[in-house]
Amino acid sequence: MQALVLVAPGKGGQRIVCLNRAAHAGGLSLGELLSNARSKVLDLQIRDADPAADRDALYKLAFWAMRYCPGVAVCDEASGADGLFLDITGAAQLFGGEEGLLADLERRLGSFGLHPRLAVAGTAGAAWALARYGKRNRIVLAPGTEQEGLKDLPLAALRLPEEVLTVLRRLGFRRCGELIDQPRAPFGARFDAPLLSRLDQALGRAPEPLIPVVPPPLYRAQAQFLEPILQQEHVLEAARGLLQSLMQDLARDAVGVRLLRLLLFKLDGAAVSLELGLAAPSRDAQHLAQLIGLRLYRLHSEFETDFGFEAAALHVLTAEDMPERQNQLAIAAHNAAPEELARLIDRLQHRLGAGAVGQLIAQQSHIPERAVRHSKGFSLPKIARSSSPPRPEEPLPWAPDLPAGERPLLLLPRPEAADVVALVPEGPPRQFRWRGVRHQVAYSGGPERIAAEWWRRTGEPTRDYYVVEDTAGRRFWLFRAGLYDRESAAPQWFVHGVFG
Repeated sequence: MQALVLVAPGKGGQRIVCLNRAAHAGGLSLGELLSNARSKVLDLQIRDADPAADRDALYKLAFWAMRYCPGVAVCDEASGADGLFLDITGAAQLFGGEEGLLADLERRLGSFGLHPRLAVAGTAGAAWALARYGKRNRIVLAPGTEQEGLKDLPLAALRLPEEVLTVLRRLGFRRCGELIDQPRAPFGARFDAPLLSRLDQALGRAPEPLIPVVPPPLYRAQAQFLEPILQQEHVLEAARGLLQSLMQDLARDAVGVRLLRLLLFKLDGAAVSLELGLAAPSRDAQHLAQLIGLRLYRLHSEFETDFGFEAAALHVLTAEDMPERQNQLAIAAHNAAPEELARLIDRLQHRLGAGAVGQLIAQQSHIPERAVRHSKGFSLPKIARSSSPPRPEEPLPWAPDLPAGERPLLLLPRPEAADVVALVPEGPPRQFRWRGVRHQVAYSGGPERIAAEWWRRTGEPTRDYYVVEDTAGRRFWLFRAGLYDRESAAPQWFVHGVFG
């Protein structure tokens, strides 16, 4: 193996920030000047360090490691962001125990060309220390024996700042065990909080919260495949099995899925993540499987490689209450309509892509362009998911009281100015020019007067709307903004919409 180092600018010039075993055997060390290293090792290979690429690769590996457990965190920058924390509580039994999990993890990482150091302990601090400074590459520490496992490790195993380590070495301390049994008061008075807090975290006396790379799921189901699978049909069949397992847990808690994540783990260390948002909570495994099938259909490239999927997991990220309801007697038509609408919306969103299905949300305004708001994505209103119809005295969500057929379904993005000729100043239009084309009016209806919203105090003019039809049979929605001799601004005409 040829000596290899990674360098980065530092005090006095380029310094070594990472090195392999051959470089270490040649007498090189971290932080050493590159000029000194060249004189020690003649055939030294040198590469510039790329922290951003290293961080991206580490997060990619963290996502892949979710095949073992959902709680995976990256080591913080202070302790060297070159490792992962895996919370394997309740997960080790799926791999034959902690030793079996470590053996499987070591084998798979080795197939990627990585040479990991692994440790299992009751605390994150003890596991970190043993993985970096333990005598073996694979260590399992029994719960409650953290003090015994740490006593012979160097002080650097406590993840302390370099300046603290320097002072401790000057005081004669070299091993963690030399600190554990010392009186705490002198250290608390002389050193900042990190010394005692790191020691307490490693020994389990203080909690150490970890921030996972993705939020932990509310419910999850996972499967390992005996042989890697490549066909979409096989992936979908595995997803159906996981869904059946999840639905039992959801039914027990009377909740339904609103946001679901499918994770597919490949042999080459990559992971594919598919998130499925639903318009309404659901426990319908067949419907969810159909949505997964629609998303898999769009992942052609993932199935065109030589690396199959070796494991799959389903995570419920968001769930909402979904109490049981009677469904044997179709007493009212509205009972089934919301569910069917939700399923249709789900199918459209996952076939066409995120944001392809929008929603118009009513707003409390009688000005047409402010009466609704367009929202990307779709979610059924709470009232549509009610198990019983609202009582007459319950107010429905606000909506403008519009006579049917008197307004176009869709408005122009903004009113567009038009030149209008009318027989009398405040009469209906007889002809108008819009977008360079002259239209002769054959029929007109109106006006519908819409006053300004007085609470806004914007000085908007009053509007008189007309539905007009030209001699070619095309229908338009026009309005005159302003009243003659009663409002300060001169009246102007606009086209606001076109009927289909």
